[in-house]
Amino acid sequence: MSVLEFRDIHRSYQRGSEVLSGVTFHIDKGQVVGLLGRNGAGKTTLINIAMGMIRAQEGTARVFGLDPQSNPVEIKRRIGFVSEQQILPPHMRTEAVIRYHRELFPDWDTELENTLRQRFDVDPRARVKSLSHGEARQLALLCAVSHRPELLILDEPAGGLDPASRREFLETAIQLLSESGSTILFSSHHMSDVERMADRIVLLDDRDVLIDAPLDDLRENYLLAVLPLDGAVEAERLAAIEGCLRVRRHHKTLHAVFAGTAAEISRRLEAEFGTMDASCRHVPLEDLFVELLGASS
Repeated sequence: MSVLEFRDIHRSYQRGSEVLSGVTFHIDKGQVVGLLGRNGAGKTTLINIAMGMIRAQEGTARVFGLDPQSNPVEIKRRIGFVSEQQILPPHMRTEAVIRYHRELFPDWDTELENTLRQRFDVDPRARVKSLSHGEARQLALLCAVSHRPELLILDEPAGGLDPASRREFLETAIQLLSESGSTILFSSHHMSDVERMADRIVLLDDRDVLIDAPLDDLRENYLLAVLPLDGAVEAERLAAIEGCLRVRRHHKTLHAVFAGTAAEISRRLEAEFGTMDASCRHVPLEDLFVELLGASS
């Protein structure tokens, strides 16, 4: 049984304008999955469906095999959740916030709590409203992971932090829980975070899953083909070639992202267009996602 499963998820906020349209994927125990996409691609909507905060209008979501709408308490006792938009009670002291969460979770690990208190230098008497953005994120993380959840969901949790703080935040979350076999789903706009943390990527685009692949597979089996823009090469024909994910015009060239090996893609291009001056090469992951999600120019 998958830890988290989405099957044919549809969701819109206004009639005729879907945010998610047929999204399907699952996450197995122990995987660390990076959820990527443009702003507005539906990442937070999908996470909110998993958390039972909103309902899919079509399709099913299951967490530990359970419906998050029908079994919210049972599911949330097994989940840790941190979001960029999460707001802790501003007038509570940090000690009271931690105590409140400790009472919610029967499996609370006091030793882990104390480790994180020391690591984050938590002031027990400080009120939440007096904390910096980074300190508030650290407090939220402490409360989310100290019961060693089976599933940790992070929705842009380190947004607004400087690079060093963001790196420490994510490494703390993922290192602590991956040691105990927890499953992790996290969204981020930072490819450096994704490359460092994830072992699998799910990329949302055009209301659905564009890519669902292991990180190593993305590095080895996805390429950028650059072709001269002339009368012999048409974007529509290029996009129709097997393995082509996206074509965009870039000045006097066409850029096409393909799944496959360089030899395979070169053969397909030659079969379609004949001999031409084209290059197929691996590119850094950040460049790959710019090509997939960037606008034509």
